[in-house]
Amino acid sequence: MSTATSTASDREIVATRVFDAPRELVFQMWTDPKHVGHWWGPRGFTTTTFEMDVKPGGVWRFVMRGPDGTEFQNKIVYVEVEKPALLVYNHVSEPAFQTTVTFAEHAGKTKVTARMLFESATLRDKVATEFHAVEGLNQTLERLAEELRNMPSPTDEQFVISRVFDAPRDLVWKAFTESDRLAQWWGPKGFTMRVCNVDLRPGGLFHYAMEAPGGGEMWGKFVYREIVPPERIVFVNSFSDAAGGTVRAPFSATWPLEVLNTATFTEQAGRTTITVRGGPLNATEEERKTFHGARSSMEQGFGGTFDQLAAYLTHAGTEVKPIPQAPID
Repeated sequence: MSTATSTASDREIVATRVFDAPRELVFQMWTDPKHVGHWWGPRGFTTTTFEMDVKPGGVWRFVMRGPDGTEFQNKIVYVEVEKPALLVYNHVSEPAFQTTVTFAEHAGKTKVTARMLFESATLRDKVATEFHAVEGLNQTLERLAEELRNMPSPTDEQFVISRVFDAPRDLVWKAFTESDRLAQWWGPKGFTMRVCNVDLRPGGLFHYAMEAPGGGEMWGKFVYREIVPPERIVFVNSFSDAAGGTVRAPFSATWPLEVLNTATFTEQAGRTTITVRGGPLNATEEERKTFHGARSSMEQGFGGTFDQLAAYLTHAGTEVKPIPQAPID
């Protein structure tokens, strides 16, 4: 379902989208800081919330960081809150405007209408032109739709695995994001990395080729969505061809074409915990069943890969041999 955006009056920007999720859940995504940070803002932006008190007179204070690292301070004051039907709030930091969000449910789906009201048509036009507000609002709602599609349910939980490494977070982050380091440990045990190409930015690729112990080649890729050094990486993982195209898994015709993963990095007392959460993206019911039926093999696969990372980190100060990079046509 696409987003419909219009200028209902010369002072408004209006967007409407129908989400395949119940109203209570969609409302929660707008009002719970643990969810908002995963989807709020245009693509390539990250959002960090410092305060969120969803009640009349309450404040939401947050920072949005753009792809180039520029930070935008934001403060919102709630005017009306009617759970789960209505939110009205004033964006009191520049540029100032009022937003009204309505949530209407029908047959298990939720229609959201967001209206941004400005003091004048001139200000609305300035925000639309200089801040690309129309496209930004469209992308924000698209990201919400993607987040809702991959929300776990009691019968469809995400795959989660964690591992503690005896190394500082900055070093573990480098091992996860630098091509020469990734080449030393990523992949199943016994495989040899032949090509490793990393473009660490939202929309960029980690594109690689590995050689199996008995011969044969396997290509894979990440498409990065969010990068918050050194805390979090959100990426879509899939099997690939040499040109970077998405292909079916070599071991199953019903394995999901894409898996959305979030890797978080936390440090305590000089040790780093990596937690990876993943689930099928835009998958069929059969693909979801295949994914969730493979938990044991995924645990073994990630376990072996993390064993290799742990081994690499014990000698991470030694020189590593660069791995060739392959251009993507």
